[in-house]
Amino acid sequence: MKSLLDFLPLIIFYVLYKNTDKADANHPLLSLFGLSGGVNNNHVLVGTLGLVLATVLVYGYLFISQKFRLEKQQWLVLIMTVGFGGLTLALSDDYYIRLKAVLINLAFALGIVISPVFIKNKEPVVKKLFGPVLALSPQGWIRLNWAWAGLFALMATLHAFFAFVFMGGEYWGEFTAFGDIIVMMTFMIIMFVVLRKHFKLNEHA
Repeated sequence: MKSLLDFLPLIIFYVLYKNTDKADANHPLLSLFGLSGGVNNNHVLVGTLGLVLATVLVYGYLFISQKFRLEKQQWLVLIMTVGFGGLTLALSDDYYIRLKAVLINLAFALGIVISPVFIKNKEPVVKKLFGPVLALSPQGWIRLNWAWAGLFALMATLHAFFAFVFMGGEYWGEFTAFGDIIVMMTFMIIMFVVLRKHFKLNEHA
């Protein structure tokens, strides 16, 4: 349920992004909040407004349902979304919202790499996450930790590519809405295949 809620703001972003005219500077949603439209990026601005509002509502709900606390990664997503989304809307410049996902994924990659410094017993963060289901050697956990860091570095690179390089960002909205899901699912399938013999469930088979 929580994972589905995490993707709800992206779904709302995509629906608004795809159904708003780029040149519609007087979109009702922008007007409702007293925001100025842009020249030809109003589909991004309207989508960003929907993203920010949905993120605040979703994480507000999670904050209450999780006994008035959010996990570190949830705080990061919330702060980055509101911060970069707010800049985008205030300046009518979609550069900032395009940059958000790049920086979030880079932050996750860096956090995973340096996690052994801050975790008890100097263990990689992936061992804390997957320890209950995987049996790996210390070197195996280090390799898996680097694999996850590489995943987020790859997603940061892909976000940068689609936002700023490929066809002038024409398909950035599509990748923002679905890219992370596709890349993550592909990675999880590969991880399952490669590590299938190390799942603890096999011990009882």
